[in-house]
Amino acid sequence: MVLERREMDGIGLTMQKKAAELERLAEVLVTGEQLRLRLHEGKVIKDRRHHLRTYPNCFVAKELIDWLIEHKEASDRDTAIKIMQKLLDQCIVHHVCDEHREFKDMKLFYRFRKDDGTFPLDSEAKVFMRGQRIYEKMMNTENSLLQTREEEGGTFERTLVASEFIDWLLQEGEMATREEAEQLARRLLEHGIIQHVTNKHHFVDGPLLYQFRMNFRRRRRLIELLHERGRCIPESHDSPFCLRKQNSDGGNTSFLSVSPTKEIKVVTGVRRSSMSSSCGSSGYYSSSPTLSSSPPVLCNPKSVLKRQVSPEELQTPGGPFIKKTFTIVGDAVGWGFVVRGSKPCHIQAVDPGGPAAAAGMKVCQFVVSVNGLNVLSHDYRTVSNLILTGPRTIVMEVMEEV
Repeated sequence: MVLERREMDGIGLTMQKKAAELERLAEVLVTGEQLRLRLHEGKVIKDRRHHLRTYPNCFVAKELIDWLIEHKEASDRDTAIKIMQKLLDQCIVHHVCDEHREFKDMKLFYRFRKDDGTFPLDSEAKVFMRGQRIYEKMMNTENSLLQTREEEGGTFERTLVASEFIDWLLQEGEMATREEAEQLARRLLEHGIIQHVTNKHHFVDGPLLYQFRMNFRRRRRLIELLHERGRCIPESHDSPFCLRKQNSDGGNTSFLSVSPTKEIKVVTGVRRSSMSSSCGSSGYYSSSPTLSSSPPVLCNPKSVLKRQVSPEELQTPGGPFIKKTFTIVGDAVGWGFVVRGSKPCHIQAVDPGGPAAAAGMKVCQFVVSVNGLNVLSHDYRTVSNLILTGPRTIVMEVMEEV
């Protein structure tokens, strides 16, 4: 059943209004939880005694700042304090006796609220934590729910059929009735955790296809918490795609986009966790403030290809193309390249300082496979989404003209 246009317009306005706020909340919750687990694993969090009293599951602020610098999560002590203050302000951590509202570089005991049961579970936090649990459960169990499927003439990777997703939620005991399960799925969509493959429909119990938009397993860097996102602007079909941040330490949070003429143009960027060519999956740009007050520069880079080739031409024995394989480990910003085109896709741009360039990727190469899956018949949006919803380390096969 397709929603009326008026209802969809209302959904779009609501999601656009809350997008920045919900994205910030999600990043803080997921990043904070990843840090908590790492600190437990590293024995930084443990039971400690002070004045004949034992404080379970806490850490020493001064020692934690040392740990953040040692593990390159912060460049200096001031930055580390700002990161932890962000987590304290968001009620992720607190002083064990709630006597300090500021995170201090001293021998004071702090604790994650999740470790002492004081985490404030408001409705927004509950949805994200529920979505993360469902995501992990689905990824850790063997099932056939996530498959490559077609809808509206397009092929999409790792999709869920809405009705099958409802069946799974009931089978796993996540909800008691189909109505409750559908309401849960709608909340997951409204919070940006799942989405319709073409972003045209809300969640409906039926044959429509949906994908996880949020990759909870992506390793977040704590420094990301200090970069605020601004207002949202709509994306055009040929919008520029961010590669990497221009200045990771300063206040300028714009991104670089490389055009076919090798010019560097500053454009507002999508969320730092996204692969550069996947902006269309969310339907929005998250623009970031620049040092100047000038508006963002938008450009429509043309294809770098001199001519388009077919999958058959690429695979012709004895042809003018050779195959190369790259293993690319994404960093906190992304993988550092742009995919464009269709059947097959090609590499439109490569960040000279990014992981892809370090692996040997170059412009004009044609994408053959991603993590063992042949993508010669897919467009760039499908390939981008496949990478975004997969592991941080990707193995790509490309064809390069001799």
